[in-house]
Amino acid sequence: MMSPVVKGDVDLLARFEGGLDLAHPERSEIPARVLGHGEITTVFEIFEDGRETASDPGLAYKRMPMFHSEAEAESYEALYRDHVSVLRDEAGTDVAESDLVWLGLEGPPSGASRSENPIVLYIVQEKFPAQTIGHQQIRNAGPAEARVLLRTVVEEAWKVFAFNRRNRGRLEVGLDAQISNWAVVGYAENGVPRLRYIDTSTPLLRRGGVERLDPELFLRSAPSFLVWIIRRFMLADVLERYYDVRRVMIDLAANLFKEQRPDLVPVALEVINESFLSRKADLETVGTPEATEPCEPVSLAEVRSYYREDARIWRVYLAFRKTDRLLHRVLRRRYPYLLPERIAR
Repeated sequence: MMSPVVKGDVDLLARFEGGLDLAHPERSEIPARVLGHGEITTVFEIFEDGRETASDPGLAYKRMPMFHSEAEAESYEALYRDHVSVLRDEAGTDVAESDLVWLGLEGPPSGASRSENPIVLYIVQEKFPAQTIGHQQIRNAGPAEARVLLRTVVEEAWKVFAFNRRNRGRLEVGLDAQISNWAVVGYAENGVPRLRYIDTSTPLLRRGGVERLDPELFLRSAPSFLVWIIRRFMLADVLERYYDVRRVMIDLAANLFKEQRPDLVPVALEVINESFLSRKADLETVGTPEATEPCEPVSLAEVRSYYREDARIWRVYLAFRKTDRLLHRVLRRRYPYLLPERIAR
């Protein structure tokens, strides 16, 4: 299955953004349905006259309202395209087609700051039927089918980390291999699913050992009273984990608790540990150039502990973001993000 050519409709997105109801997107001037939430993005399906856009019905729109200058937006776009190119052309990952559209370049209204009226960037990406996204596939899968899907995800992830290992210190790319970040776009003759990677909004890329993504962008959506804590104690670790194959695999297995399939965690661990064993001869270390921990098998207790801690952090973080949203309303300031009311854990 070939990816379609994707081109963002600037006029449509300008009208959509201008009439967007962040509290109730379905009531916006151009109605929308939320397809998903990320830490810094909201993914929309946009409708015109109560139906999918006639011009191109197969698109999803990832909204990122966080850029304080054209220079920031330009830098992000260049990095985004570089990140996708490295994943696709050098690491061999099938990546969803996309385009980028900027809005708000004319500057904020008189008397307003750019932080209150940031440049909004939309990642316009090919949209896949809901039932083909990995987390929907896994929720309905039996153990044998799930094992095949998880093994395929693990093998796709290893392609990226093998690339990183070959190019360590020169060029490395971060990867979030969670099951929800893949779409099944077909099947090989032997029944193995063909996957396409769809989580491109966080373009983690290192050149010469230096992270190219500005980590401060992650802090734009954080409540102001938490920024210094996150910057000092959490930010580096959050970025680091996506270059560490072992932590990425732990995260993949732990995410099955969130997807309401705890019964598949042991299946995932078997697949992951088999992959470690098969590569043992080639692995002295994992992750970043600084990592020295051997690639030991992952235990169920380790995954449970990781998931409990991760769920606790994001639950508390969402509560603080809702507090920040309330403070914005009290101060009669526009809160530019759309938050999920709750996340099933």
